[in-house]
Amino acid sequence: MEALDLARWQFGITTVYHFFFVPMTISLAFLVAIMQTAWRRTGDEKWLRLTRFFGKLFLINFAMGIVTGIVQEFQFGMNWSSYSRFVGDIFGAPLAIEGLLAFFLESTFLGLWIFGWDRLKPSLHLACIWIAAIGTAVSAYFILAANSFMQNPVGYTYNAERGRAELESFADVLTNKVVLITLPHTLFAAFMVGGGFVAGVAFWKLVRKPGEDASAYRSGVKLGAIALLIAGLGTIVTGDIQGKVMTEVQPMKMAAAEGLYEDAQPAPFSLLTIGTLDGSEPIFQLEIPHLLSYLGTGSFDGEVRGIDSLNEEYRETYSETGLDDFSPNIPVTYWSFRMMITAGALAMIGGAWLLWSIRGGRTPQVGTRRTKLLLFTAVMLPLLPIAANSFGWIFTEMGRQPWVVFGLMPTATGVSPSVSAAQVWTSMIGFTLLYGILAVIEVKLLLRFIGKGLPDANPPAEEPDDDPNAPLAFAY
Repeated sequence: MEALDLARWQFGITTVYHFFFVPMTISLAFLVAIMQTAWRRTGDEKWLRLTRFFGKLFLINFAMGIVTGIVQEFQFGMNWSSYSRFVGDIFGAPLAIEGLLAFFLESTFLGLWIFGWDRLKPSLHLACIWIAAIGTAVSAYFILAANSFMQNPVGYTYNAERGRAELESFADVLTNKVVLITLPHTLFAAFMVGGGFVAGVAFWKLVRKPGEDASAYRSGVKLGAIALLIAGLGTIVTGDIQGKVMTEVQPMKMAAAEGLYEDAQPAPFSLLTIGTLDGSEPIFQLEIPHLLSYLGTGSFDGEVRGIDSLNEEYRETYSETGLDDFSPNIPVTYWSFRMMITAGALAMIGGAWLLWSIRGGRTPQVGTRRTKLLLFTAVMLPLLPIAANSFGWIFTEMGRQPWVVFGLMPTATGVSPSVSAAQVWTSMIGFTLLYGILAVIEVKLLLRFIGKGLPDANPPAEEPDDDPNAPLAFAY
């Protein structure tokens, strides 16, 4: 394999792995804030115990997200130096603000929340977790603004002498039509992950070890499942709008999502396609008439451009690139799009079923076949939205190929010219092994603290330490 292929594999592996933690971090921050707010408003200690319980799980995930996220920025310089030089003037601003402002809000106020349980006023302590949660959303906005430039370049001028894009309007970058719809879509999708996690964990504990904590776990199931369902509806609505924006700015991606080679008016949406091995021609399709036209244009009779006609147009428009085929990997794009939808839909169905199963204060009885299936659903509930998020990003990034910046820079020209295949192999193997170890640590830590169950509402105070230099104690 060449350095280009290996660099793409490495970035794909590390990015998808890192994104396992991102939606959980965003959504759990807000859900924990909601739990603590419920405790402050009602005085019911079950909400305090849920706050401490899921707060600890949130912190484990947050720490892992930071560790894996650092690698992403290093890879720009390691394997994609030509790309970094081309877009650095534009990427620098949103990524710098993300680090200086958004991550500052997250880390600083999260630290105050962790160590401030007995040191801050209750209202101020509650404000800390809300500010940290808002920081995660702000962080997502600036990162998505940078990514959206790759999908739909705006606010720049091309400096032919230096061979790079230069920032002309930062406001245009921040108000890119792609980021304005990608942000809410990503946040709703993140809440599907957090909602599924809270509902799944709480349901498992409710069924396996209810005891005196049954009321608290039941409240956790309700909060998580409702968040999952509301977020799922939001994801559907924003995804529909995003599809129309995508058809406008990246028509090839929409054509590849359907495997549509010829222009169609109206265009059907296929639920299942069996094609040739190279993905260039369908053999059998199960279709819903007119649906792709609506997804892409908002009209059931709208025209959707096909791969062949777009290829012909792009060969003329981007002749200087020397590329002959401007279509992405069709099987990957086609199936990742459908797996995203399927995993998200199954998560919503699972959340609704868990919510229905505890209606009226019911607790499913251990040992029955129905309860075993419910417990399996609880285990899958966090995993399905994570899979949907991952497939969504695979579709987004693979569907943009062969461009690293659509219409401006082919992916092949963005790779570092001085990095060899052996060097990429070395770093990719190292990162993969490291991430494998981190995955084991993450899962063990989560299972360990989930197994302990809800902590006491008021843990026993430690003996006072008169040493003014004594370290702060973790309030959990």
